[in-house]
This record gives sequence, C-alpha cells and structure tokens, in this order.
Amino acid sequence: MTGCRPPLRDRRSLIGSIVYLGIFCLTLACSRLEQSEKEKIRRRNAAAEPVYRSAEDCLYPLAAPQHTPRSVYPWEAEANLPQITREYFRCKGNPANPLLSVPEAGPLADCEGRGRHGLPVIAGKEGVYPVLIELLNYVQKKTGKRVVVTCGHRCPAHNAYADSSPENRTSKHQIGAEADFYVQGMEDRPLEVAGLIMQYYQESPLFKNDREFMEFKRYDKSNSAIQPWMNKEIFIRVNQKDEGRDGDNRHPHPYITLQVRYDREAKERVIYQWAKANQGYPRH
Repeated sequence: MTGCRPPLRDRRSLIGSIVYLGIFCLTLACSRLEQSEKEKIRRRNAAAEPVYRSAEDCLYPLAAPQHTPRSVYPWEAEANLPQITREYFRCKGNPANPLLSVPEAGPLADCEGRGRHGLPVIAGKEGVYPVLIELLNYVQKKTGKRVVVTCGHRCPAHNAYADSSPENRTSKHQIGAEADFYVQGMEDRPLEVAGLIMQYYQESPLFKNDREFMEFKRYDKSNSAIQPWMNKEIFIRVNQKDEGRDGDNRHPHPYITLQVRYDREAKERVIYQWAKANQGYPRH
C-alpha cells in the first residue's frame, strides 16, 4: 500500500500529456505571432491612391437583365418533326387483343387492324377530314414539339372494343371526323394547346372577317370538367386525367379531342351516319 499516490506508470503518462499540451500551445502562439508580423509588414508596404473623376465622366445605367430562352436542340427543330399525314390516323385495332366480356353485348373481339381495312373514303379519297391534319400540323409547328395522335379512325368493331358505352356508338371516329391527341412536353398544359387551335382560325387568311369560324363559343351541355369550345367547323374538348379513358387513351395525360362539325369543301354539316361508318371504308 502506497496511500493515495498514483502508480509510477500513470504519473509518467500524465507528465507526458502535460508536456505535449505545452508544446502545442507554444506552437500555436508562435504561429499567430508570425501571422501578426506578416500583416504588419503588408500594411506598412501597402500604398493607396485616391480615384479622381473629371466633370466629363459619364455613368451608364445598368440595363435590366433580359431572359434568354435556351437554344432548340437539333431533335426539337421543326425540320426534324415528321409531317402529320393520314397515316397517323389509322385504326389501332389489334387481333391479338383478348376478348372483352360486355354484359349487354356479350364477348367482343377487336378488329384485325390496319392490315385488313383502310381509312374512310371522303370526297372520293381515302383518309380523314383535312382540317384535322391542318390543325395538328399547325400545333406542331407553333410548339416545336411532337403531336401524338392517340386515336384517329376507328372501324365499328374497334370502336365498340375500345368503348362499348351506348353514347359511343355514334362516335365520329368511325367516319374520320374525330381525333384524340396530346403534345409531348406539354402533356399537362392542354389549355395552351386548345388556345393554339383557336389561334389558327385567327391567323389563317381563309377565315378573315368570317365570324362563324373566328369566334368560338362554349358548349354548356357537356358533363366535362372544362366546358368545350366550338366554332362552325370544329369542336374542342379537353379531357382531364380522369376523363375520356378508353382502350385507345390509357395513358395518364390529359388530352384533347377534336370533332369536325362542318365540311368546308362540300359546304355541309358533318354528322354520324351508319352507312358511312360501316360501309364507307375499304376492306383488304
């Protein structure tokens, strides 16, 4: 027993720690002293000169910063966007699709697709109403973005397969007078796209001073969340993310439906007719 005195090894460890601490404090003090001396020398050698201005000096105001839009990538340029033609409106039926069980109509099979039938014959030519192609190419040109046609022509079989509801039986998709689409990069801005369609009628010299084409009215008999618009020739409906879903519009985006109301060439109303829908397109 040595009383309360710590062992020799612990005493040596404690003495070593004190020595190391003293060396560290001495080094830190020397470093600060050296920095202080350098700062004194820098201030002693620094020279200051006043800045003089003459009476003729002018101070130019700083211009407000202007927003500079980014450059268009090569693949976004208008020249690289394919022209929309009648081929974009071909029926999307597919014989590989499974049978659908519909309580009112029994099992429904999809059509055999574009390989077995063509587009409607309009004014002696196979295709869709030309205004649909005009409007979608205009939207593509104005936005510089690709227009995606999700649904163009539907033969009666595919029309029933895509949407078997009773109100869809007289769909103008069957006569080439209706199209569904959205714009890549503007999927959540369908109202801007609808505004561009209306702008087409303001800019086109074909409709100069013709109020029936230039002025759009709201259609208040629709159950859509956004009231559709219409002029003499076209009907525009914006379908929200939870509206208008069918076999051809299973994507998650809002989309726009265009319906043709008036044929400029024939100067007559465009309405659904059973004969046009069921017998007005070629079979292969």
